[in-house]
Amino acid sequence: MGSELVLVTGGSGFVGAHCIAQLLAAGCRVRTTLRSPVREADVRAMLTTAGADPGDRLAFAVADLVSDTGWRDAVAGCDYVLHVASPIPPAAPKHEDELIIPARDGALRVLKAARDAGVRRVVLTSSFGTICYSPPQDRPFSELDWTDPCGKITAYVKSKTLAERAAWDFIAREGGALELSVINPGAIFGPVLGPDHSVSTGQVQQLMDRAMPGCPRLSCGIVDVRDVADLHVRAMTNPAAKGARFIAISGESMSIQDIALLLKARMDDAAARVPTRLMSDWVLRLVGRFNPRVAQIVPSLGKTKPGTNEKARRLLGWSPRPAEEAVLATAESMVRLGLLRSSAKAA
Repeated sequence: MGSELVLVTGGSGFVGAHCIAQLLAAGCRVRTTLRSPVREADVRAMLTTAGADPGDRLAFAVADLVSDTGWRDAVAGCDYVLHVASPIPPAAPKHEDELIIPARDGALRVLKAARDAGVRRVVLTSSFGTICYSPPQDRPFSELDWTDPCGKITAYVKSKTLAERAAWDFIAREGGALELSVINPGAIFGPVLGPDHSVSTGQVQQLMDRAMPGCPRLSCGIVDVRDVADLHVRAMTNPAAKGARFIAISGESMSIQDIALLLKARMDDAAARVPTRLMSDWVLRLVGRFNPRVAQIVPSLGKTKPGTNEKARRLLGWSPRPAEEAVLATAESMVRLGLLRSSAKAA
């Protein structure tokens, strides 16, 4: 790549910041959107932690997924757009539309602005959740599968499914020359760059701080955030990525107990408080009747949703890190940045 100008939406987020760092390393100029200009200092601090030096190649624009304001200026002159921003709440919203509307309408705002500005391609960050809540198969889930938005799924999964569907429909009906590629990551781990990271990395933080009494019987496909960013950059320019979805998972699923045992074995004193015993399903179902946050995980207890990354490997030459490396990188970065209760006390 040369000095292309790339817009990254949601630059203050976990994935967005890593995407910016890799684009800068590739020689691109980057503009990123923030909901408030006060977050600029946070983004620059995260990039410093990532070892990136933006120089004069990073600019900021203010735009929000719930408003048309600012998007035309944000995409002006851009060659590509990585639409990473999407609402991810720590707990279930009071109404699903709190997630669905900004995710779906925000994606359409970005696509319309990109089309009108003559952007070549948009790479949309979706989720493996838009794939793996379809009927069980006798094979791993692939990019051909789609989650039923009318099924028993969380508001977050529904919002991502409807947003991705709306994006593909827009490209088919009124996208003009604009191209679309979609990345569908599993649970994203890897090195955090500051106190704001992700729901997935938060699981490591909760385990190491013993904020949960045990390990629920949950499993997920894991991917390192650095590999997610790498896949976005590959999909941005590779001709084979035009009109394609790509599952981003590193390989076999890991359970919460697997993660806990790995931390216990490899993180020494920092993992002294990590619980490794399994929590009873019936206890969690009981608690879920009164706790909306726990209720979100109950339907997934004991279920495994295997997926394949064969398409990304074959078409884009993508080679992700092992899941274990991603988990350990999460824990090590949290210790290094003093984000754990134990490290805060030691400091």
